Amino acid sequence: MEKSRCENCIVRQFNSLRAMSKAELKKVSDSKTSKIIRKGEALFEEGEKLKGVFCVRGGVSKLSKLSPNGKDQIVKLASKGSVMGQRSVIAEEAVNLSAVAVSDMEVCFIPKESITTTLQKNPDFTLEVLRHMAHDLKEADDVVVNMSQKTVKQRIAEAFLYLKNNFGEDHEGFLALTLSREDIGNVVGTATESAIRIISEFKKKGLIHTSGKKIGIKDERKLMDIVEGF
Repeated sequence: MEKSRCENCIVRQFNSLRAMSKAELKKVSDSKTSKIIRKGEALFEEGEKLKGVFCVRGGVSKLSKLSPNGKDQIVKLASKGSVMGQRSVIAEEAVNLSAVAVSDMEVCFIPKESITTTLQKNPDFTLEVLRHMAHDLKEADDVVVNMSQKTVKQRIAEAFLYLKNNFGEDHEGFLALTLSREDIGNVVGTATESAIRIISEFKKKGLIHTSGKKIGIKDERKLMDIVEGF
């Protein structure tokens, strides 16, 4: 696979790497490896010690945590521009989430030395990393509040709108990112059966249309009303 140079890569504009100098980016570029991760393959497992971070060039990964009852809770979806494993590498702790590709992915693996050396020498980069971590914490807070204050129906409606706004639609008007019914349940924190039941209800009411695993939004306004509790 052709190796792209970090200093020419558009993806870094979305993450903390944009605060690195040309020379620092060159060092990162010389030390990184690019790889293709197929849909369903794991990038890392919960409890693993990471030797570096993953920068997503294309595709989407689900970051999830296994609960004591053996159920996966999907905490977030990482797409183009995301850097995964940053917190774990900086804190020198085992990673607390698993990352599995939900579509074919192109990622760059950057060894931790490249990150930690730059953190020590470049205050702009350190600040940028802190900003991203603060944003992740805010998102985590929002997830907790959502789980406790919104019904499953509200959370599923919100998930569909999120998928449309963040990943768009294909040429047939379906959500571009296809998640399994199990994954949808795991995103909103409910059993697969409940997710299937609510999806059927939304379909009957004409809010969405489906074809196999694919889901398309038909009535965005009504979905928004559900999210807002109307």
